[in-house]
Amino acid sequence: MEIKPFFDPRTFTLTYVVYDAQTRDAVVIDPVLDYEPVGSKVFTESADEVLAFVQAEGLDLKYVLETHAHADHLSGSQYLKERVPGLKVAIGSRIKVVQETFKAVFGLPDDFATDGRQFDTLLEDGQVLQVGPLKFEMIFTPGHTPACGTFKIDDKIFTGDLLFMPDQGTGRCDFPAGSAQDMYRSIKERIYTLPDATEVYTGHDYQPGGREVQWKSTVAEQKAKNVQLDGAKTYDDFVAARTARDATLSAPRLLFQSVQVNIDAGHLPASGYLKVPVNVFKPAPTNLEIAAI
Repeated sequence: MEIKPFFDPRTFTLTYVVYDAQTRDAVVIDPVLDYEPVGSKVFTESADEVLAFVQAEGLDLKYVLETHAHADHLSGSQYLKERVPGLKVAIGSRIKVVQETFKAVFGLPDDFATDGRQFDTLLEDGQVLQVGPLKFEMIFTPGHTPACGTFKIDDKIFTGDLLFMPDQGTGRCDFPAGSAQDMYRSIKERIYTLPDATEVYTGHDYQPGGREVQWKSTVAEQKAKNVQLDGAKTYDDFVAARTARDATLSAPRLLFQSVQVNIDAGHLPASGYLKVPVNVFKPAPTNLEIAAI
């Protein structure tokens, strides 16, 4: 098995192509569709970089795997589907909770489905998705959102916004239906109980202190060094600290555009218009780097 990371510096997002070196079967995890809010311009530089790699390596791309409905970038899943015949999009089945929540926030039409049908495959906790010889297990890890999932393959996990690099900490929990309590349990009971050598691939890296981008750690490193939730931190201490930090954060820059598209499996609105609700989330002046975490 091979893993190729791609980093989008505009949104600090890590996308991964995971593939079997023999059969060339492959998946892409959390692809990005580029978006510039000034002028509301969509472009495809990030997704095209992934496609170029897939084509150059002769990979047979089978699935887009989404760890959750992202709130800081648009998903490139539909753009990839248009260019890769037979490509499917998979996400955890709890996406239905997020759809129901944000349907109300955005005032989406009555016929907007909240049963997950926009996605090709809904995965249950513990379900294994087989892609050629590759076996991806879905592990429900709510907290950042109620629908977050971690993909486990062999001794590697892809955590989305659950865990960042140890010097960064964890994802935020203040979005609708997010929960610091759930995040603590997800990390302590579902991730930190895995073997110490398990490799952890993060969904974002905000490069604290201006360091070079990083994306891989281990469960042992997370338990020893995670600045927000190491192996010794108690439930009460984490929940208090995470809640206090979240109260200082402003909404991600692309929150409304991203969630609106991503709960619809990456489809851009047929009307050609995105809705921007007013005064739904608290304003808090802070820089863009910490606004996402």
